[in-house]
Amino acid sequence: MYMIYVTMMMVIDMNVYDFDKTIYYDDSTVDFVLYCMRKYPKTWLYLPQMIWGGVGYGLRLISKTKAKEWMYSFLKGVPQIEDTLEQFWDQYQHKIKSWYLQQQQESDVVISASPEFLLQPICKRLGIRYLLASQVDAKTGKTTGENCWGQEKVRRFQKVDYYGEIDEFYSDSYSDDPLAQLAKKSYLVDGDRRLPW
Repeated sequence: MYMIYVTMMMVIDMNVYDFDKTIYYDDSTVDFVLYCMRKYPKTWLYLPQMIWGGVGYGLRLISKTKAKEWMYSFLKGVPQIEDTLEQFWDQYQHKIKSWYLQQQQESDVVISASPEFLLQPICKRLGIRYLLASQVDAKTGKTTGENCWGQEKVRRFQKVDYYGEIDEFYSDSYSDDPLAQLAKKSYLVDGDRRLPW
C-alpha cells in the first residue's frame, strides 16, 4: 500500500485533492487505457468485456466497482506493467496543472477513484506522499474493496489515523460533496478555475 497508511498520523493539517480533472487536466484512467490500446494490440481482445462493463453499469445490472473491474480486464494484455506505467507518465506528466504545482505542500493528500497502481508513479514523481485510491490488481484488473468514489472516499479517509483537519479540499465533481463537507474550505475545479463550493 502507498505511504498514507503508515505516515498519515504525522500530518497536522492538510489540503486534500481529487486527481482526475482536478490537478490533472483529463481522466488519467481513460488516457492510460487509450495509451495501452495503441501500444499493445492484444488489449483490443478485451474490448467486449470493457464495453459490457459500461453497458451493465448504465443499465444498473452491475455496480460501479464491478463495471470498473470489467473495464480493467485490458490489463491482462499489458506486458511489463511497471515499465509501461513509467513510459505512460513520461508522456502524460505535462497534464498536471501548474496552479497545483505552485501551491503544493508536503502534507497534501490525493484521494481518487482511479487505480492506486496508476497514480503511485506520478505521486512519487511529484513528491506527493499521501495517496488513497481504488485498489486494483495491475496485472489482472481485479478489485479489492469498493471503488474509491463519493461516500467511499470519506470512509477510506476516516479509516486512517491522523491528527488535524482538512484545510482545503479541491474536486471537479459534486459527487465529492461528502468529503468537501469535512473541509474548512472547499473548491470546485473547472479547468484552471477554482470556485467556492
